[in-house]
Amino acid sequence: MLDVTRLTVLAAVAKHGSVTAAARALHYAQPSVSHHLARLEAETGSRLLQRVGRGVRLTEAGRLLADRAEEILGRLAAAEAELAELTGLRAGRVRLAAFPSALGTFVPVAAAGFATAHPGVDLRFAEAEPPAAVRLLRGGEVDAALLFAHSGESTPARDGTGPGSGRSSPDLEGLRLETLLEEPSYLVVPAQWPGDRLADHRDRPWIGGCERCRSRLVAACAAEGFVPDIRFTTDDYVAVQALVAAGLGATTLPALALAAHRNPRIRAAPLPGPGRRVSVAVLGDPPDPPATAALLDQIRIAAATVFP
Repeated sequence: MLDVTRLTVLAAVAKHGSVTAAARALHYAQPSVSHHLARLEAETGSRLLQRVGRGVRLTEAGRLLADRAEEILGRLAAAEAELAELTGLRAGRVRLAAFPSALGTFVPVAAAGFATAHPGVDLRFAEAEPPAAVRLLRGGEVDAALLFAHSGESTPARDGTGPGSGRSSPDLEGLRLETLLEEPSYLVVPAQWPGDRLADHRDRPWIGGCERCRSRLVAACAAEGFVPDIRFTTDDYVAVQALVAAGLGATTLPALALAAHRNPRIRAAPLPGPGRRVSVAVLGDPPDPPATAALLDQIRIAAATVFP
């Protein structure tokens, strides 16, 4: 049977990129880390690390085992939390990863409700876009994650089943998702610019967001027969609106970003078709640990108030 300590060491090397950095993060002596890795290679019968110059690189087998190690360690942490609840622990901790516009809208409402109902439980947040949030969830660093998916992207249905549910996606494998809301998308331009269609601004500069959002922008503009000239790129929806207000370009934004912050010098026109689906994800099958279940309840309540 694989040793949990050695799996922890391998996961740390994968996360931090070197034996030295892993030793520092784990507060181990470097020879101790090297010893655990050598023993793990002996136990598995596989070469897990390859020396590259003065550093190391995970082999294909090492990367596979490191990915599984993160999942195993996350499940062990969840099991410890559940056992603590069963033994009557009144205090505890629950952690949520959320993307910025969710943190700027319904997450604070959910947090306030949770703090009132469960004052002894420590609620913590991590800001993360969906790909990073999934990694945090798999690694046991958070207990729930807020995700979004644009129309056409692989995402599970409300019950996590059915055609197009995304079950085959390696990113979502083993996750349980629940749809919270559907948010429309908007064309955002300076208040003085006329035109409510993307094509009305084909000759103007454009502002892009995260990689996934830029891809959606390019695809939407292509559907209207042009390629946007993206001059600026930022994930910060406040900065995006400031750039638009200054007349430096047009952009598209989801409704949550406009609900979180609305620059008075911009104009937003709804775009046709579906926008983004916002979901909350947890790892594994129900029942969830009580603190996680209570947080999910508050998130559902808060999300329902965003677009009444």
